[in-house]
Amino acid sequence: MTIREILKMGDPRLLRVAQPVPAFDTDELHMLVRDMFETMHSVNGAGLAAPQIGVDQQLVIFGTDAVNPRYPDAPLVPRTVLLNPVITAIGEEEEEGWEGCLSVPGLRGVVPRFANIRYTGFDPFGDPIDRTVSGFHARVVQHEVDHLLGKLYPMRVRDFSRFGFTEVLFPGLDASQDD
Repeated sequence: MTIREILKMGDPRLLRVAQPVPAFDTDELHMLVRDMFETMHSVNGAGLAAPQIGVDQQLVIFGTDAVNPRYPDAPLVPRTVLLNPVITAIGEEEEEGWEGCLSVPGLRGVVPRFANIRYTGFDPFGDPIDRTVSGFHARVVQHEVDHLLGKLYPMRVRDFSRFGFTEVLFPGLDASQDD
């Protein structure tokens, strides 16, 4: 397994629309997924999208089996590998919540997201995934899938008075966790 470099905001590769994963259950795909989990865990991420490590594929991972130090009050989200995802909003209700991003280190902002979504896609073996979720789970999925569309969370911030440095906004959190 390899910890990969996480691209930072400003890198044009983060602005591309990712390509669908063409083949499931390959050695290369399984190695990529392992590397992504190793990379995500090394920086206490809540999720990671393949474009964040320079891989132009529609692949996101998210979730952990333990409380995340970057989001200590957030509920657990099941560990998931999601390929070629499609998100459908259920209703128009939005919720605002604080987000950070491994590609936007040291910053946090309030981002509106759909409160309830259905997401579909495939696991690495090509088996279908179809879930209806809400709350933090829905937020994480929308955030990660945005990376596949070339969007970073600051592009969704509506009120920049609620956007700033983690160390200022959340003095109780270790700001180095956002680097």
